[in-house]
Amino acid sequence: MTELTAETIRLVIVDDHSIVRQGLRSILEREPDIEVVGEAASAGEALDLVAASRPHIVLLDLKLSAGSDVAGLALCGHLTAATPAPGVLVVTTFLDQQLVLEAIQRGARGYVLKDVDAVALVAAIRAVRRGESAFDSHSATMVVRSLAAPAPSPAAAAGPDLTAREREVLTLLARGLSNEAIGKELYISATTAKFHVGNVMRKLAVSRRAEAVYAGSKLGLI
Repeated sequence: MTELTAETIRLVIVDDHSIVRQGLRSILEREPDIEVVGEAASAGEALDLVAASRPHIVLLDLKLSAGSDVAGLALCGHLTAATPAPGVLVVTTFLDQQLVLEAIQRGARGYVLKDVDAVALVAAIRAVRRGESAFDSHSATMVVRSLAAPAPSPAAAAGPDLTAREREVLTLLARGLSNEAIGKELYISATTAKFHVGNVMRKLAVSRRAEAVYAGSKLGLI
């Protein structure tokens, strides 16, 4: 058994299907820097488990009951409102633009489909732990598509005044890029990219990169 270190990512799996939880655990426990500290099948179990184990990351399915396909959305909001709040990575079978955006609005830092391969899932978990956004190609397309909305109303146009460079940065945030990757795209240093990201988040009055993307899309800033 690999000895756990201070850098180990503590993770909870929330899914109403036991076989899915077992499959995810089997995949993730192969990684030396990931420790699955618990599993939950319902919102109530998840809240109790997260409060007791204080994981860094929660893998969250949106369907947690037979009566609702999106019960996980409400749970996502509860989890991200906690202190300290875990990073929530939605792992689901549902691909819908509104669901992706609502998950972001409720604090999710990533959204991937269950057909994602193991390497991409582990990469997404590590990205969320670093404070970055993590979207698979399908959900990223949903986010980008939402940004191609009709021209904003005059009221929306009166929103935060982002510079041209900050809008470029916001567009790259929508693609889930890290500060280093943004710097490479714009031919600036990662430090400068981080400065611009910070300005964007401050102007949009948000604390997470995914929230900046959601807020910017609603305001027509991209």
